[in-house]
Amino acid sequence: MRMYDIIEKKRDGGKLSQEEITFWIEGYVKGEIPDYQVSSLLMAIFFQGLDDEELTNLTLTMANSGDMIDLSEINGIKVDKHSTGGVGDKTTLIVAPIVAALGGKVAKMSGKGLGFTGGTADKLESIKGYQINIPKEDFIKQVNEIGISLISQSGNLTPADKKLYALRDVTATVESIPLIASSIMSKKIASGADCIVLDVKLGSGAFMKSLEDAKCLAEKMVNIGRLANRETIALITNMDIPLGENIGNSLEVIEAIEVLKGRGPKDLLEVSIELATAMIMLCKQVSQEEARELVKTVISNGEALEKLKQVVEAQGGDVTWIEDTSRFPEAEFKVEVRSPKSGYICNMNTEEIGKVACTLGAGRERKEDTIDYAAGLKVLKKTSDFVNQDDVIAILYTNKEEKIEEAKQKYIQALAFSENGVEKPKLIYEIVK
Repeated sequence: MRMYDIIEKKRDGGKLSQEEITFWIEGYVKGEIPDYQVSSLLMAIFFQGLDDEELTNLTLTMANSGDMIDLSEINGIKVDKHSTGGVGDKTTLIVAPIVAALGGKVAKMSGKGLGFTGGTADKLESIKGYQINIPKEDFIKQVNEIGISLISQSGNLTPADKKLYALRDVTATVESIPLIASSIMSKKIASGADCIVLDVKLGSGAFMKSLEDAKCLAEKMVNIGRLANRETIALITNMDIPLGENIGNSLEVIEAIEVLKGRGPKDLLEVSIELATAMIMLCKQVSQEEARELVKTVISNGEALEKLKQVVEAQGGDVTWIEDTSRFPEAEFKVEVRSPKSGYICNMNTEEIGKVACTLGAGRERKEDTIDYAAGLKVLKKTSDFVNQDDVIAILYTNKEEKIEEAKQKYIQALAFSENGVEKPKLIYEIVK
């Protein structure tokens, strides 16, 4: 078998066999197939696509390229959630404790943030003492005992995906929907869950900019899940506006705690409830209405917040920080951003707002960068809100005084204003099963 023939076949619209996909992936991971040939194949896939069978075979081969997490020692149905990445997206910190409080098993591995999207692992590390790396036996034992563990991703999970993503990043093939789908689902399948809920973000702060593309990605991932014997549901949710008000690691943990107390921003509460509802539907086999009522109950009676305290304590974190969020360190500078004009906010460039948080110190441009857990911003006015000139529309938090003016200007430039009222954006566009 030759890589040349595989490239030629896909270039001409042919269907790759399981043997050809295995040859390509295994050869590339071993270093036997060079970057330039894989780059050519990626571009051929970008233009020709992959059918469901090819896509599932590619995903499973990538999943099997490294560690396959065996969760069989965990009693009960294991359910996982994945977001395609967004700004202010702290839903894992909310929905995982909710689901665990209702008897679901949440053995969750999350990544660190890079660029304008924040990582759940970074948010957890902003809690004093919290350990995101624990031995596998402790991970399994903890999920069996309290129903939940939130840790960092394994170092050898899907090495094929890591190599392919690095290559896609420099060959203009990142946007390929089949390659995005296989990248996400290979990690989810390797992580060992029985059921998967996908939060597919749509809008200016997401990879998917159109509903058509978001729906296509969601459908492909749900099909992969089904063909791989994983019950899968996808929700397409809005990322044309930041989710919640707080952007930045400790700020987002504080906001998640508020939601678990039954408070917090309505948009974040609503999206979290719907994600948790989908997870409960899968792992408890109940109707959507029954699942939603169960979710609301464990928020209102405090059981979900108690479950968050349990996982923090189990992983070495200081629970008093959850009980009293004023213990989180505050940034030295707290700066108001004021509206340059009167009118309705008609558009927010959410990606640029995420980059403002990075400018303030809350994110990484490179993997080796150090982040400031206290840095970030609070969004006070969103799309469809009316503001008067000089109203406070956001608050910046930073320890980098020299970045304040740049961040203020970037934030204002990320907004558009109109004299006419605009419709409030939808939070959830569609559910794909």
